Amino acid sequence: MRRTVCAGLVALSLANLLPSFGQSRATTPSPQPQTAPAPAKSRESATPHQETLNPKRKITVGDEPYGLAFDGVNIWTANHDGSSVTKVRRNDGAVLGTFAVGRGPYGVAFDGTHIWATSNVENTVTKLRASDGKNMGTFSVGKGPWWLSSDGANIWVANGNGSVTKLRADDGRQLGTYAVGEGAIAVAFDGSDIWVTSDRNYVTKLRASDGTVVGTYTVGNGAMGIVFDGTNIWVANRGSSSVSKLRASDGQVLGTFAAPGAPYGLAFDGKNIWVTGSPYLMKLRATDGTLLSKITLLNTSGIIFDGTSVWVAQTPTSLIEFGTRE
Repeated sequence: MRRTVCAGLVALSLANLLPSFGQSRATTPSPQPQTAPAPAKSRESATPHQETLNPKRKITVGDEPYGLAFDGVNIWTANHDGSSVTKVRRNDGAVLGTFAVGRGPYGVAFDGTHIWATSNVENTVTKLRASDGKNMGTFSVGKGPWWLSSDGANIWVANGNGSVTKLRADDGRQLGTYAVGEGAIAVAFDGSDIWVTSDRNYVTKLRASDGTVVGTYTVGNGAMGIVFDGTNIWVANRGSSSVSKLRASDGQVLGTFAAPGAPYGLAFDGKNIWVTGSPYLMKLRATDGTLLSKITLLNTSGIIFDGTSVWVAQTPTSLIEFGTRE
């Protein structure tokens, strides 16, 4: 499976390559990761709850779906090999359209009105009108963009060259490019700060207002997907078969929890953390990291919660819905 992030966790398009507006502002080289205070004892949960994770429906979308986004009504998939995004109505699973974007989209995000998708090949992001998929512009970012996120006013894009780019959502104007270290993959917003995973072994926290690096914190190897639960940041460590929980206020590692296999994407359903990857789909209790359930489900990546159900992207061409009731 290709690496990507969750984010997680996006898609995008490329129609007209428009020049970036404004100047990128690079920070000084990113600081070396600082090991956070000693984490809570790593734990593997006791016997999993007997709950069974049964899919409600499976929908065919584009080729190699990775990132997912929810616009309040529809689920959007970033189809990496299809160079497209697919719009699926949440209520009945109807495919409403598939829209061409730039080559190799991984991430997709919703800003309240528009869908944004990355092009990992063309180093751009594309803005689509969510109502009808119309291309509203394509904007240059850093090299090898992966996943992206919205802070409500701006779009933040993780670039594989070790930076994160901030674009104004209204017009795509580039407001800054900030160094975050090698292998930037996924982005999450906690209400005031931006968090960026590196596929090495750390996560960087930046102030959303100006891109200042607040801190860099060590997690597990191969940090990929990331999600905010309202208080804490969770990171999927693909190379360590674990998930890290950090307190968002100060980056302290509160726990590192076993996640068998190769964890990839993360979602929060209001009570639990869902983990994709291969060969399992897992659900952990957010309060203490206890493994509640685990099923074999190969080749999963992006994951999103829509307020009722959890949606999972599975290659080669599937979008799967799971209920969250325990």
